[in-house]
Amino acid sequence: MNTSTIARFARHTGAVAAAAALAITLSGCSVLQGVLGSAAAPPVRDAATQEITESGQADVFSIQVGDCMNEVSGDTVYDVPVVPCGEPHDEEAYFEHTFTVAEFPGDDAVYEEALDACYVAFPAFAGISYEESTLDFYPFTPTKESWEQADDRLVTCMIYDPSARTTGSLAGAAR
Repeated sequence: MNTSTIARFARHTGAVAAAAALAITLSGCSVLQGVLGSAAAPPVRDAATQEITESGQADVFSIQVGDCMNEVSGDTVYDVPVVPCGEPHDEEAYFEHTFTVAEFPGDDAVYEEALDACYVAFPAFAGISYEESTLDFYPFTPTKESWEQADDRLVTCMIYDPSARTTGSLAGAAR
């Protein structure tokens, strides 16, 4: 990465730190909730396109690329508020990355690899480089608990507009 990329990435990393902590909480709690039984129903999807057709609460492990959701809050989150992308929403899943190592590499290594994977995938989805974009991203990452108890190796990259809610997909937004 060049110097301006590193500077923006550093600003981005600070802004994303809270989201990353929540993302870690989301993944880890989902494992525990999965063991106990999730209260959330799977999202209602179109049979042909797999797009979410009804707003509702979904287990964080059910999120797929192309899904839209609203921001979550709280220290312990098992479910996420999903919505059809045609409705106003806060963020969208745009890429998935799977770890290939067997042993949990540690929270910092997981987060850094997740950031790198989301950063690399950003321009192909957004239609513009991250440095030129007004959009931002953060990763949902596996925790040590989800890695060991549920064989969770999946990172889900979430894109969002920090200045406003979005209606429709951010795919190819080029902003």
